[in-house]
Amino acid sequence: MPTSTARASRRTVLGGAAATGTAVTLAGPAGAATSYTPAHYRGDRLLSPAGRHLVGRFSYGVTPELAADVRRAGGPLAWFDAQLDAGAIGDERADELRSWWSGLSRSATEIWRRQRDDIEGGWEVMADYQRWVLLRRIQSKRQVLETVTELWENHFNVPVYNDSAWFWRTQYGDTIRAGALGRFDDLLHAVITHPAMLINLDNVSSSAEHPNENLGRELLELHTVGRGEYDEDDVKSSARILTGWSADMWRTFDPVYRKQWHWTGPVEVIDFTHPNGDADGRAVTQKYLTYLAHHPATARRVARKLAVKFVSDTPSDSLVDQLAQVYLDHDTEIRPVLSALVRSAEFKAAVGAKVRDPGEDVVAAYRALDIRIARPPQGDAGDSHAANQILWQADDIGTKPFDWPRPDGQPIDNDAWASPSRMLSSMSIHINMAGGWWPRTGATYRPVGWWVPRYPIRFDLLVDHLSQVILHRRSTAQLLEACCQAVDVRPHERITRDHGVVKWNWYRLLTTFLDSPAFLTR
Repeated sequence: MPTSTARASRRTVLGGAAATGTAVTLAGPAGAATSYTPAHYRGDRLLSPAGRHLVGRFSYGVTPELAADVRRAGGPLAWFDAQLDAGAIGDERADELRSWWSGLSRSATEIWRRQRDDIEGGWEVMADYQRWVLLRRIQSKRQVLETVTELWENHFNVPVYNDSAWFWRTQYGDTIRAGALGRFDDLLHAVITHPAMLINLDNVSSSAEHPNENLGRELLELHTVGRGEYDEDDVKSSARILTGWSADMWRTFDPVYRKQWHWTGPVEVIDFTHPNGDADGRAVTQKYLTYLAHHPATARRVARKLAVKFVSDTPSDSLVDQLAQVYLDHDTEIRPVLSALVRSAEFKAAVGAKVRDPGEDVVAAYRALDIRIARPPQGDAGDSHAANQILWQADDIGTKPFDWPRPDGQPIDNDAWASPSRMLSSMSIHINMAGGWWPRTGATYRPVGWWVPRYPIRFDLLVDHLSQVILHRRSTAQLLEACCQAVDVRPHERITRDHGVVKWNWYRLLTTFLDSPAFLTR
């Protein structure tokens, strides 16, 4: 182990490559000093640290392809603003993925009948939905839309394994993706009255005689104003307003509104009052949800959720208040809130402040390693293919997408995903992917020759080149030291085609980048 450390900044030119940065000099066991001075390999132009931070926080990993898109767009802020108009961005490659799993295009009735007839279970369709979501995140050109969609799909959580709700769960995700960058008011209306939500929180059986409070309560506690803003009488009125919204269970699963089930009579929730005298309660539902969407407490809750996801676990009250005001000033539009968020000083200062969750980790690894995933064959023959195995990779690290059992949705804070067991699980997945060992079928891994820019090459230059490609940043003394120790070489060692790093230890070198703090944070 090292016994002493000294640091010094220097810059020297070495045969067309410049060695730059802060050196770490360590005394080895025999007393011979090794200077871990990061080298400078002249690769493609990198985004600035601030640009990498913005693009990395609103994507599933900055790749050379994404960086080129950012430069073509005119820079990180211009790219981000263009991403807010997701419909204007062609995404044919990601859109085509849906056809890989036929169940994703079937109606709720069709899925129900196929399950009833023992052809394909709803849980199988849901596993395919999770796979499709992960692959979309790898492939999509609409990276901001995908990150924000994930946020709202967890905010309005309907677990994919929920019996009966899964017949509508794919369409529910489509509904959220369609409204993720629009008005929160519209999104709230769409999800609260959606069959998947109605089934998940038992509103399908809520009637005037027996109002079920589950949806009415979670609408207040989780989806809008939050705890402390309402009381139990408000919950009762909330549940009564929502009676009548249902689905044709165990026949077609089509959405229905049952006027005979709607509770009538005056209702009051916080400051919202309505005579509610019509047997058709859809109009009062619309007014009630609009009231909640525009409530100042909802504005703060939405602002805080966005700030925790995209800034830090502890956003300041001043930032939350600023974003909440933007939300209210723009009639609950999400785009202006996001635009204000990325331009705030607090966002700019939050570099490296967020830990990647299991899904983000797996997706980012596929993107960083540029692994190409092929369309799997139908049936059991496709089970071993990467497109299907990716779900179990995420599960091995900690959780599959939208598997969170409670209605509050998967955590978005660092503590939830920063345990030693998670770190060990990530390392296991990373080494399998770096070695091309799992999944082996349906995945094309880049050969060593693709990664090495030329032979021979000095090891510290190779590390800097790989750091640029995988992490989109220059190498550091700490990263160089870690790479040297991982494959047992010196910084200035000459790497040839026959070197042991190339022949036997390449997976160890790639894994070092994936296990680094720079990769595990976003």
